Amino acid sequence: MIRFDDQVAIVTGAGAGLGRSHALGLAERGARVVVNDMGDASSVVSEIEAAGGKAVAIAADVSDAGAVSDMVAQVMDRWGRIDILINNAGILRDKTFAKMDMDDFAKVINVHLIGTAQCCHAVWPIMRAQGYGRILLTASGSGLYGNFGQSNYGAAKAGMVGLMNVLHLEGARDDIRVNTLAPTAATAMTQGLLPQVALDLLQPGTITPGVLHLVSRDAPSRTILSAGGGTFAVTQITETQGTLIEGDITPEAVAAAWSEIIDPSGAEPLENAFAQTRKYALRAAKAKGVDLDW
Repeated sequence: MIRFDDQVAIVTGAGAGLGRSHALGLAERGARVVVNDMGDASSVVSEIEAAGGKAVAIAADVSDAGAVSDMVAQVMDRWGRIDILINNAGILRDKTFAKMDMDDFAKVINVHLIGTAQCCHAVWPIMRAQGYGRILLTASGSGLYGNFGQSNYGAAKAGMVGLMNVLHLEGARDDIRVNTLAPTAATAMTQGLLPQVALDLLQPGTITPGVLHLVSRDAPSRTILSAGGGTFAVTQITETQGTLIEGDITPEAVAAAWSEIIDPSGAEPLENAFAQTRKYALRAAKAKGVDLDW
């Protein structure tokens, strides 16, 4: 059974919606929970305490590095460790790109992407010293696949994947596992965007069980879990085998080879950016008869 006894978890944006559901789920299974929200977090703390759990509310703007550092310091003073960080806080400033004010673009990036990075950076040395940590980032289908009117939100959410990939590599030695959630849920952020029937089906509680797995001791790492309404799927980034263009490498040659370039058969994920570089260099060396001992 997945339990979090003696562990401390921070959940950002946990005053309502998905964050509230995650906080309640962690507390129900034994975690001491920091309920972070710029709104009312006390009601979630009261729910947790009424059920016999332990929680504290801390209002900190995740886009403010000083506020994040202060929050982490408070947690360490109170409980002495941080095992889990769930980055859930977010805002929307939807408009088509042509009509968007760039201040609104920057604000969404600052809360979602920079805020997430600041929270991760604040807990990182603690988790390294412990030799243990579980971090969850929150992406979105808007970042993975696009959504009309959400260039700022989509860019921020796509950035989560790049951040996860690097933190996974850098945290592996210290058993810091980093995953990403791409949820579809009925929350204040989706109210009015989906029909009520869909909202009734896509409740946050249908997603939290997947989250609890991703931050558990036996969690995977570098996984993008897409979830909603009780359905769970893994989103994967793969690269086709591609084709080597020999002779003159021209735009016309690329166009002529396009069907081979995009052929999905044999597509596979790559371990890191260096693996891609190695793949291309080795193929080019073989074609030219060059001995590349790599």
